Amino acid sequence: MDRPIRWGILGTGRIAHDFAAGLRDAPGAVLAAVGSRSKESAQAFADEFGVQSGAKAGIAAYGSYGELALAPDIDIIYIGTPHPMHAENAVLALRGGKAVLCEKPFAMNRREAGEMVALARAKNLFLMEAMWTRFMPALAEVKRIIASGEIGTVTQVHADFGFSATQDPEHRVNKLELGGGALLDLGIYPLSIACALLGKVSAVQAQAIMGETGVDLSTAFTMKHAGGTLSVCSCSLRARSASELVVSGTEGRVRMHRMFHLATGVTVDLADGSTRTVPTPYLGNGYTHEAIEAGRCLREGLIEHPLMTHEETLGLMALLDTIRQQIGLRYPSD
Repeated sequence: MDRPIRWGILGTGRIAHDFAAGLRDAPGAVLAAVGSRSKESAQAFADEFGVQSGAKAGIAAYGSYGELALAPDIDIIYIGTPHPMHAENAVLALRGGKAVLCEKPFAMNRREAGEMVALARAKNLFLMEAMWTRFMPALAEVKRIIASGEIGTVTQVHADFGFSATQDPEHRVNKLELGGGALLDLGIYPLSIACALLGKVSAVQAQAIMGETGVDLSTAFTMKHAGGTLSVCSCSLRARSASELVVSGTEGRVRMHRMFHLATGVTVDLADGSTRTVPTPYLGNGYTHEAIEAGRCLREGLIEHPLMTHEETLGLMALLDTIRQQIGLRYPSD
């Protein structure tokens, strides 16, 4: 293996902590720097993960995002800031000459996403949406089962993701200006995985229950895919749903267990009454797999990943824009 991929993490919130924890289990990856809006926050983050890795002195702490973007000896920056900041922060990192792994939602809309992709291509830099489900062993196993023909011709996907979140109007998930709502936090998972399994979407129809703060509390949408298949998806901040995914075919079905984006096993049920469960353990906390794949792309000189291409990310952002238009969800960034 070549020298380790040196990572910088932009942001010090919960998701940044989760990614940093996952990075510890990625072979050939090193957390080299962190950037925050204050030196104190960045240093506390660096101290926390430096102590855990035994390399405290090796994690540089920067008191601004701009300093991290220009930091020497950093190969790639993970963007883990609040939703509305993703595009601005990714552009900052790309202009600093860094590859970028940007947390979902990739941007607030298709326009922002297009600007990010155009800049990465112009600079010949790697850029990927951090949709970690795409790289989990469970999804790979589902794809293998589908390809084998075991469940026959696939015709439908059903997927949902929901839990009962806080109703505090000041919390991020309920604040319009912070990109709150069920769709961008939760619905993006069934949307992305349905498209990964069934391909491009030719039509989408959505309905939603809106909250007092202007965000969607529950959203459901159906998608007709170009191959003649259908997906039925839902998400909610007010319902503790099964949060499973089921792919149905003419001869049976395969189910990704709760929570499907973290499934440690998939179950196959066939028309003859037989059933079996396939273990699908994952590394670390799950974030590890996308970090490994991003590192592989850097070593191979790629600017996009074949399982999460720029065009697919742009297509997903356009779908989210359409769904939001249908349910009346508009953000300040629009």
